[in-house]
Amino acid sequence: MRAKPFFAALVGIAVWLFTGLASAEPLSGYTFLDPSTQAMQDDDFENPGMVAVDRGETLFHELREAEEYRCSDCHGDGADGLEPAGIARYPVYNAGLGGLVTLQKQINHCWEIHMDRFPLLPGDGQLIALGTYVRHKAKGEPVNVQTDGDMAPLLAHGEALYNTRFGQLDLACRHCHVQHQGQRLRGQTLSQGQANGFPEYRLGRGRITSFQQRLTECFVSFRAEPFDYGSEEYDLLELYVTARGNGLPIETPAVRF
Repeated sequence: MRAKPFFAALVGIAVWLFTGLASAEPLSGYTFLDPSTQAMQDDDFENPGMVAVDRGETLFHELREAEEYRCSDCHGDGADGLEPAGIARYPVYNAGLGGLVTLQKQINHCWEIHMDRFPLLPGDGQLIALGTYVRHKAKGEPVNVQTDGDMAPLLAHGEALYNTRFGQLDLACRHCHVQHQGQRLRGQTLSQGQANGFPEYRLGRGRITSFQQRLTECFVSFRAEPFDYGSEEYDLLELYVTARGNGLPIETPAVRF
């Protein structure tokens, strides 16, 4: 009768060891791509995500009727005022803006406060295009999200969500991207689910996709009710997953399946 608890303990230790080994080194999703898809991402003329970069650049320089300001007035015609190292730190903690601030929320804050425009809804195509353009300006910069101080408890909450089972399939993020990374699912290889390429172009969807849009796709796939874009839960997940990839180079716009 004691064999079952003992066996369960051994299984638990094995899972713990596997999880620790699997997540010891952050690996970009680029590592898990086939060579042809890697080549597509590497070539700006072949990378379909560059269309969103171009659209974001247009919005960055746009001056609308009866308006005084555009993004480039503060950040320079070539966005030279945007420091790659600063972009690579998002999400950040900003007490003045209410705590945790994603890059999309920062862009939307500038859109509303500094340019006196109606705020964009989370998931809006213009907001994603601007985020793609801005993050592309930090391409190659190592992700460097703060993990101590005010961020520490937020990261803990994000990690708890990452390990929480959701939906009818009773799955957590870690099941695919930690325990089964490198294995095949529906014709593709499961990656670590890192965020260093977002916004990224999804070949399966045929569109540029923000990190939180991808979360919704994942939730739907395991038959769970998604959270709203810009919700506290999605922001915390974005924080944890991005910090989990600290040190990886930004690849925006990455190309993925």
